[in-house]
Amino acid sequence: MLRAWRLRQLKDPAFRYLFEPPPADEWVAIDGDATGLDPRSDEILSIGAVRIRGHRLLTSERLELLVRPERPVPAESIRLHHLREQDLATGLAPAEAARRLLEFVGPRPLVGYYLDFKLALLDRLVKPLIGIGLPQPRIEVSALYHDHKFRQLPPYAQQDNVQIDLRFATLMDDLGLPWREPHDALDKAVMAGLAFIKLRALADA
Repeated sequence: MLRAWRLRQLKDPAFRYLFEPPPADEWVAIDGDATGLDPRSDEILSIGAVRIRGHRLLTSERLELLVRPERPVPAESIRLHHLREQDLATGLAPAEAARRLLEFVGPRPLVGYYLDFKLALLDRLVKPLIGIGLPQPRIEVSALYHDHKFRQLPPYAQQDNVQIDLRFATLMDDLGLPWREPHDALDKAVMAGLAFIKLRALADA
C-alpha cells in the first residue's frame, strides 16, 4: 500500500525505475556531511556512496558529490567536515545532485551507519525533484551489529537489557575491520559497507 501511494506521488514517471526490483544481491552504502544536526533545516554538503555486490565492496562503482549550499556554511561545520564555502562553490545544484544520486542508487537498498539522520537530509534533497523521499529499503549497520552482539550474550544477560556499545570506532574494531577517523562522506560509506559485509557473513556462518 505504501509503495502504491509513493508511486502516485511521483512527479515524473521517468523515476518509476526506483520501484523496480533491485539487482540480485546488491546494495548501496551511503553517507553524507551536512551543515548541522537538524534534518529539518540543515543542508547536505557532500554525498558519498559505493555499491556492494554479494560480499564485495565495489570501490570502482562509487559516487562522490559536493552540493552547493543555499546559505552560509557555519564555522563548526567547516571545522568538522573541512568543507569551506569556496570548496563548495563549484558543487552541484541540489536538483542535479539529487538526480545523480537517484541514478546511481536506482532501486538498491541503502546501507549506512545512523542512517535515519542522513536519509532525512537526502529526502529533503530529492523530494523537490520527484515528489517523495528516497523509497528504497534501508538497512542500519548499528542495528545489525546490536543484533550480532545480543546473540552472543548468555540468556541471563539478554534479559537484563545489557547496553551494547554502538560507537562506530568500537564496532569496526570489534569486527576486525580497518578504522580511521573519516575525512569525507565516501570514507564513511566505505567503512559502513565493510561492516555490513562482515556482519552478513557472521550471520550466515
